Amino acid sequence: MTVGIVGLGLMGGSLGLALQNTKLVAKVLGFDHNLSHCEEALKLSLVHEIVSFSDIKTCDIIFLAIPVGGIIAVLQELQDIDAKTTIVDLGSTKSEIVSSVPSCIRANFIAAHPMTGTEKFGPSAAIQNLYHDKVVVLCDTDNSGDMHKNRAIQIFSHIGMKIVFMDPGAHDAHASFISHLPHAISYALANSVMGQEDPKSILLLAAGGFKDMSRIAKSSPQMWSDIFKQNKINLLHSIALFEKELEKSKMMIENDDWSALEEWMSKATTLHKIL
Repeated sequence: MTVGIVGLGLMGGSLGLALQNTKLVAKVLGFDHNLSHCEEALKLSLVHEIVSFSDIKTCDIIFLAIPVGGIIAVLQELQDIDAKTTIVDLGSTKSEIVSSVPSCIRANFIAAHPMTGTEKFGPSAAIQNLYHDKVVVLCDTDNSGDMHKNRAIQIFSHIGMKIVFMDPGAHDAHASFISHLPHAISYALANSVMGQEDPKSILLLAAGGFKDMSRIAKSSPQMWSDIFKQNKINLLHSIALFEKELEKSKMMIENDDWSALEEWMSKATTLHKIL
């Protein structure tokens, strides 16, 4: 197969590297509006060739590895593709993307969310094994053509991913807790420190805890503001529940209720028995 990747940052670039190691794919073509990304992707051998968007349309399978708002826009430009061309989006939200797919290419479309990534972005962030042994969620596949669904499953399996099927609404609700809320908290933590009179002095003391929690605040603001916009209702719900738990801890500390606080913390540690 010939694969086209739209977007040559962390997700698209890493996918290009992974696909080049499979026998399923003969050629990986890339497209990105950012010309420096194109040059860097070629230099790093993330794709075999940089082509025009028109050439991407002729590929057997097209991956959309761009911000979620961009995915919706690009889908409108793919309405003239061949019936045998598969389109796979890698966006972090699913409901709005699925509902925006033009009816004429709905059978071609696979809504996917690989549950992987780092706080880095751009072609230089690409990692050979980013997708290996990670989960990919496929949504609303009942409305996808069997050939396209099977092709996507085959490719994701060949790069070492575990496949989970889920309703788009359930995906977005779950993702708000395990992905989108942590990013909101990380940005808030970073800003709470940067808003102090002398943040550099505070950061001299930064150790593992702060670095772990603030790490993802390095993520692309453009990408994540787009994700927050697409999943607004679910994210607001998860933020409200988080605020409720934070308020509980505040009240226990204010009231010197240390035994209750310890019990509250102990309950939280049981999470890692599931993970």
